[in-house]
Amino acid sequence: MHMLLVSLPGPTDNTPVLRTLEYGVILLLWLFFMWVVRAVWVEVRPLKRRRRRREENLDPVADGKSSKGRRLKLHVIRPEDQAGRSYEIGPEVTVGRAPGCGVLIDYDTYSSNLHARLYRLDGDLWAEDLGSTNGTWVNTVRIGERTKLQKGDLLQVGGTVFEVGK
Repeated sequence: MHMLLVSLPGPTDNTPVLRTLEYGVILLLWLFFMWVVRAVWVEVRPLKRRRRRREENLDPVADGKSSKGRRLKLHVIRPEDQAGRSYEIGPEVTVGRAPGCGVLIDYDTYSSNLHARLYRLDGDLWAEDLGSTNGTWVNTVRIGERTKLQKGDLLQVGGTVFEVGK
């Protein structure tokens, strides 16, 4: 019996190719991670407070410092697809995704079910965080205790930014 011997090529060194693939996969993972971090930051970053026109000529009532008898509203300015919506602020209102909230933002996945509470005290409008995960922000400052709101202030709840106005 004759055996047919086939000669196979000797061992090859694939180390440089495998190293290149490893570095490529690591680079792709880092790029994906950075893309996710950027996407989350864009959604939850606080906006800077808008400058008021005629700031030095505002009287206390028009400025919202004493809002007795006045109806203030929350105007959505972000996200863009919800911009233009307005919510009346009564004596007390909750903001969140829960169906019972006075300001229902069920489209915002970054907000909590009961995210914040707005209420009136001695004629002034106050906001407080209700232990939300992403916090409540007033004019780019995360609030940890009740904070007085004035006309023109920016209130951020999750990824939604409101402007306090008439």
